[in-house]
Amino acid sequence: MLPTMSTFPDQFRLDGRTALITGSGRGLGWAMAKGLAEAGARVLLHGREPGHLADRVKELRGAGFVADALAFEMSDRAAMQAEFARAGAIDILIHNVGERDRRPFADIAPEAFARLIDTDLTAAHALVKLVAPAMIERRWGRLILVTSIVADLAVAGSVSYIAAKGGLAALARALAAEFADKGITANALSPGFFATETNREMMATPHGERLRERCPAKRWADPSEIAGAALFLASPAGSYVNGHTLIVDGGVSATYIA
Repeated sequence: MLPTMSTFPDQFRLDGRTALITGSGRGLGWAMAKGLAEAGARVLLHGREPGHLADRVKELRGAGFVADALAFEMSDRAAMQAEFARAGAIDILIHNVGERDRRPFADIAPEAFARLIDTDLTAAHALVKLVAPAMIERRWGRLILVTSIVADLAVAGSVSYIAAKGGLAALARALAAEFADKGITANALSPGFFATETNREMMATPHGERLRERCPAKRWADPSEIAGAALFLASPAGSYVNGHTLIVDGGVSATYIA
């Protein structure tokens, strides 16, 4: 079914849509949640700390937006299902949660590897299982899996995280093939070096300075700079973009070190 035509700016509106952004209490998830809320979506924030989420919901509502929160651990599938039962139908899923285990390969036990893969990758499959039926019924949906440029540009000391992020990009392609004829798109969003709370300390180190210099833009990105890419993939304007990984990295992955 072809998308309904409207004025071009209207194609970036999300009025009447509900969007769940996992890991949205801070960082890139919070930036994407604010962007989608400003575009008219009812935003469902997610995290592990109900108190912090309540403050974020209050902030969005205070600005005139529609927001609620779902609090659960990604590893707790029963809690995940219970929260979804009260959330209602979800039109847009952005899976942004990404735990990291920065250790050499020799120090990561198989159990630790499996645990991170479960949180970062397997949980995405569980989330899609919960949201897809309603999307199929309405013949409209957006699945956006947040990966990382390390899925293609590996570094030492982060093997489980890199494997999970590579798996998310592959999962997005598989979901695109599975759901395209049902009105659902599935894409990956691949951020580069962003100045989030998690990266703030590292940015001030010699390693952080090397990363800044490695980027052709010669700066770390502000978290707000991910919101436009997320909105495009979530909106009617992105209706024919499917199975794609949209890289937002200031040109890092397009260049090599001379």
